[in-house]
Amino acid sequence: MKVERLAIPDVVLVTPVKHGDQRGFFSEVFHAGRLEELAGIKQAFVQDNHSLSVGRGVVRGLHFQTSPHAQGKLVRVIRGAIYDVAVDLRHGSPTFGQHVGAELSAENWSQLWVPEGFAHGFCTLTVETEVIYKVTSGYAPAHDKGVRWDDPAFGIDWPVAPGDAILSDKDRSQPAFEALPAYFTFTD
Repeated sequence: MKVERLAIPDVVLVTPVKHGDQRGFFSEVFHAGRLEELAGIKQAFVQDNHSLSVGRGVVRGLHFQTSPHAQGKLVRVIRGAIYDVAVDLRHGSPTFGQHVGAELSAENWSQLWVPEGFAHGFCTLTVETEVIYKVTSGYAPAHDKGVRWDDPAFGIDWPVAPGDAILSDKDRSQPAFEALPAYFTFTD
């Protein structure tokens, strides 16, 4: 397992090893002990989610859940490719309001760890894209929140023009970053 800390060090790119031969391949895509040993990530995952986006340019996000149901996510792509983004919403963090992004694909086999206190979203780079992600807390509708995906405050260079993005009604009407309450506070 290869681990790479991104520009926001709490967000981690994890790439499991693939062992292949004439039959195909085998990969240990999740191992709690190795993730803790190599990246310091010690989390109990309680739910796996699976999404299919049929078109290129589908944007899902930016989403997060508030306490006591805040979620950390371990995101991977099993078909297609996405540009995956995490935005730091932790007040007092040295990277508050900043984002990091990475391309995740079925081909590169990478996963992104997005800790609690971050908004998360992605844009599909291919048609028929399937994303699977583990979460540390189950879905809690009363704590389900979001922020505008194309808010200029973040400066995210999405791989789709705003007018071409395929969005849900919910994502189309998320609030601006400046309107968000202080849902999360940074702690060392």
